[in-house]
Amino acid sequence: MNPPTSRSDALVNKWEGRRFLNDRLDWNLLRTYLAIGQEGSISRAAARLHVTQSAVSQALRRLEEQLGCALVLRGGSRFDLTAAGEEVLRIAIDIYGDVSRISAAVEQENDGVAGKVRLLSISRVESKIYDKFLGDFHEAHPLVELEIEVMRSADIISSLLQKTATAGLGLCRIPQPKLEQRQLLSHRYAFYCGVRHRLFGRSDVTLEAMRGENFVSFVSDQLGGNLSPLATFRDQHGFTGKILASSSSFEEIHRLVCAGFGVGCMPDHLLHEDLEKGLLWRLPPNEGIVDVDLHLLWNREQKMTTAEGVFLEGFQHALAQAMID
Repeated sequence: MNPPTSRSDALVNKWEGRRFLNDRLDWNLLRTYLAIGQEGSISRAAARLHVTQSAVSQALRRLEEQLGCALVLRGGSRFDLTAAGEEVLRIAIDIYGDVSRISAAVEQENDGVAGKVRLLSISRVESKIYDKFLGDFHEAHPLVELEIEVMRSADIISSLLQKTATAGLGLCRIPQPKLEQRQLLSHRYAFYCGVRHRLFGRSDVTLEAMRGENFVSFVSDQLGGNLSPLATFRDQHGFTGKILASSSSFEEIHRLVCAGFGVGCMPDHLLHEDLEKGLLWRLPPNEGIVDVDLHLLWNREQKMTTAEGVFLEGFQHALAQAMID
């Protein structure tokens, strides 16, 4: 019979196990798990890493075996991380950021990361995460030239599919097979009218009373467009008014609504100042119409320069870090 293990022996064994884990843990397994956690799907993680679903599943099982715990709750169509899985994901994000900084430091020590990054964006993107990332990126890579061109979301998607830009910030309601996407923020859209409109300043307006009103509309506010949920809402609630003016530009939609052409659906976060100044009036429903997601987009099949790769890796890390902060 073996003698009982003492408490000190148990602590030694536990310490030895941790040391073994620290020495032998495979970073590639963590990298695969990072993709699984960020994508929320084995299949999407496989597409992102350009490997088979079987390879991703095997990597997940190997990582769980090395860590000695389950990271993913299996069963049914739902995909959830365990409490340990959430913590390991946070750590993997931090490690990925450290590895990216090592790469950038080495490149800077050599000749510095230089080159051009061409970013396409819709207008009026207001995001502290985005602003901070741009500042941090320029500080770390002052030799990289950044060109930002403002255009419609549909044109951004088309340009990325044609590989004429590094990345884009736009609306992408229907995922594109060749484009990767990471959510930057979500916009709540609501109905507004200008000071010249007959409904301005009225607190007794109901949704039913608005059904016959004419509209100012985004060009993409059509069935099949990136803002089609706005058109769907009007159709579902029996709105019969005409679209008297339209534009692809937020600034022009704002101008037309203020001029009294009709009711317009615009993002809440850009209009606080106009409400305070009495230029616009928010209309029912009180909860707004729909949340529209703004994504960072890029073509997974495009060969990136060093500057473009560092830009995309840094931006993804900033978004991933914001998820857990």
